[in-house]
Amino acid sequence: MELLEAIKWAGVVGEGGAGFPTYAKLDTRAECFIVNGAECEPLIETDKYLMRTFPDEIVAGTAAVSAHLGAKRTVIALKSKYKAESEALSRAIEKSGAAIEIVKMPAFYPAGDEHTMVYYVTGRSIPARGIPISVGCVVDNVGTMRSVYEALEGRPVTDKYLSVTGDVREPVMLRVPIGTYFRECVALAGTGLSEYAAVNGGPMMGLVLSEKEKIDAAVVTKTTGNILVLPPDHYLVERSKLKMQRIRLQSRSACIQCRYCTDLCPRWLIGQEMEPHLVMRGLWMESRIKDDAEFVRAFGDAMNCCSCGICELYACPMNLSPRRVNEYFKGVLRSRGLESKVDPHPAARGSFGDRLIPTERLVARLGLRDYYPGHAGRCIEYRPKEVFIPFRQSIGRAAEAVAENGARVRRGDLIAKAAEGLSSNIYASIDGTVTDIGVQGARIVSGV
Repeated sequence: MELLEAIKWAGVVGEGGAGFPTYAKLDTRAECFIVNGAECEPLIETDKYLMRTFPDEIVAGTAAVSAHLGAKRTVIALKSKYKAESEALSRAIEKSGAAIEIVKMPAFYPAGDEHTMVYYVTGRSIPARGIPISVGCVVDNVGTMRSVYEALEGRPVTDKYLSVTGDVREPVMLRVPIGTYFRECVALAGTGLSEYAAVNGGPMMGLVLSEKEKIDAAVVTKTTGNILVLPPDHYLVERSKLKMQRIRLQSRSACIQCRYCTDLCPRWLIGQEMEPHLVMRGLWMESRIKDDAEFVRAFGDAMNCCSCGICELYACPMNLSPRRVNEYFKGVLRSRGLESKVDPHPAARGSFGDRLIPTERLVARLGLRDYYPGHAGRCIEYRPKEVFIPFRQSIGRAAEAVAENGARVRRGDLIAKAAEGLSSNIYASIDGTVTDIGVQGARIVSGV
């Protein structure tokens, strides 16, 4: 089976971010192919585990994709402190004879952001709101490369590796069927908390689930890489509950225009039009600006925010929320049909290398030092009795059901076919009976 055909058939999506269907991303040619092993946020263990455990598969998948892209340079980028991972990959590269180099990055946040990584590896700045191919690069995650290898071996995406960290008895790696409930994953790691919040992802950009109903409903998908367990009164949990009206009032009254949010912004550092302090400065006069051009001048930079969280969780001395303000204005600008202009050839600021956020300092600022580094050395394989498999697990359209209620399915059977346009196939992750199926997804129960 040809590479893109195999990837599309298997339902592979990007495992390091929003879940862009991999067959669509790789339908191009590129000068440089970068595999992201930097594990952007602290307290996530998944990519490190995969690099230690499956280096041969990652290298094989990387080599296949590189050949397809016609890449002149192929790189696996990871943090210099990942010594065991680097050694495992180096041995696999030497054994395979593949022309792959390893680039070691400092331990900073957000090293795994693809715009930052492309600049660090190539010296090229991607235009704001652009993608790596605009500067001749393609970036994919190490987990995605393992899934590409599996696809070429004829195995679709049915399981997910993820870490469970934070306020748990033991940080662990899990291999679970897609559709496994978060509650079961947390129980496998164990926690002394009678009630807890669960962050789907990392502490900076992950989705905070603080309500019991939402935690109970949450399931593992193709893009789930980590569950961070926190006490319900943790600073990050409380902060996630702030309403926009309160954030706006605080920002208008307390912003001191120190510009730390801009000086440390990773998008500004690589030359993009992103100055959060100016957006904060204009907040008080939002309702007074009627002219569209003036509105874009005041708030257009918000369109270029990557929501990394540095501005509000690290930089701001007044504990304000420039990220949330940017996200608010993104919505307003879109609703008004407005868009800011973009420099097609941005140039990085000279201060880039001096303003990288050390991971350990970030962890301390977030109040997570008790859980760090939280190495997960053990992997538990778990098969639940029931799963709920969402039909939309990637950017684009939801897959369309092909299974029916009452159908007996086996792990690896197609239960929802990719829709026209961007979409991905969805497969049964356990043997069992489809007890409920609709446009949202399918419930499969074993032993029924």
